[in-house]
Amino acid sequence: MKIYFAGSIRGGREDRDRYHSLIKHLSQYGEVLSEHIGEESLSASGEKDEENVVIHRRDMDWLFAADAMVAEVSTPSLGVGYEIGRAVENQKPVLCLYRLGSPKKLSAMIAGLPELTVVHYLKLQEAFDAIDTFLNNLST
Repeated sequence: MKIYFAGSIRGGREDRDRYHSLIKHLSQYGEVLSEHIGEESLSASGEKDEENVVIHRRDMDWLFAADAMVAEVSTPSLGVGYEIGRAVENQKPVLCLYRLGSPKKLSAMIAGLPELTVVHYLKLQEAFDAIDTFLNNLST
């Protein structure tokens, strides 16, 4: 299985450690195409050696090649919202994980879209459980 993971980069890297843990868990199910999202070296400035057009093209290729998308949406991100929209447009199953207690409210554009699976979690294990349920349901 190929999985596209989305999380904030230029919108803020506060959840980078959380992304890293989620990506590690996702890798049990297959190839995480965007595993760099959890890397410590990736700052809010983005990828230093890549031009925006190259990043966009590469990420869209990964998204379209993926069997599913998992997005951590607790830190608002224009890019993540765009990727979710493109995934839905291309009929990809999408799981959005929103951490309860986040200082930012979940966008109505995510919370109100019935094509998405949105899970609110408090502890990381709850997010892992949501991933397990989501991906296991895809393979049945």
